[in-house]
Amino acid sequence: MSAIPPGAGPRPLATSRRTGRAALKGAACVGLVAALAGCGGQDPDAGTNGVGKLPAAKIEAKARAAAEHAETVHLSGNVVSQGRTYKLDMSLAKDGAKGELTTKAAAFQLLRVGDALYLKADAAFWAGEKGGSAGGNGGAAAQKLGGKYVKVPATDPVYKRFSGFTDKDTLLASLLGLHGKLATGDRSDIDGTRTVRVTAGAGAGGTLDVSLEGTPYPLRLQRAGGAGVVRLAEWGRSVDLRAPAKDQVVDYGSRISSSG
Repeated sequence: MSAIPPGAGPRPLATSRRTGRAALKGAACVGLVAALAGCGGQDPDAGTNGVGKLPAAKIEAKARAAAEHAETVHLSGNVVSQGRTYKLDMSLAKDGAKGELTTKAAAFQLLRVGDALYLKADAAFWAGEKGGSAGGNGGAAAQKLGGKYVKVPATDPVYKRFSGFTDKDTLLASLLGLHGKLATGDRSDIDGTRTVRVTAGAGAGGTLDVSLEGTPYPLRLQRAGGAGVVRLAEWGRSVDLRAPAKDQVVDYGSRISSSG
């Protein structure tokens, strides 16, 4: 029988256990690193714009500043204002806006180019604004306005009621308010963009999801008190604003509404 070479025999039990533990630890380390929280101390903010490391108040401030400096934004969702619920689908720019506004009673298009505000709705909407029935003077006027872009006089209550929905700075300033003590919430993503959430009043005062990629734009807002949820997207994308063709416009004069 040939002799067993030195060192070729079974390893001591303690040595085998140490080797096994080391192998298990190494495998666990690899898995954790892959999850961005491993033995190497991988930074979960690696590759982001860094705002996730900031206090909640600074994250909100940066998001507001980014929104103010942006030339354009597309805003969609629901907003409760003065007891009315509005569904918005608006592209907003510094010098105007275009899109659609929907209420429980009607849907209509808004277009503002500079100071000129145009509203396009059906005859039923205008019948309500004129305060007349379909068979009366108000109804007759409404038939002429229905389906056309109506150039809204700046002194009319309709202008005052709806122009705010076409003013980027005014609308965002009113929407982006959070109420209560701010705190940093969960990490998530919106349409594939990583985000960090800022909560106010433990969520009761609203929540704001801010982009962790590129400019820290606000991407989603849940307003306090259940006053609506809006998405903000297409920051900086060009918005084509031009007045409607003349044959599509009705200039109704100095007043549209029957009250106000």
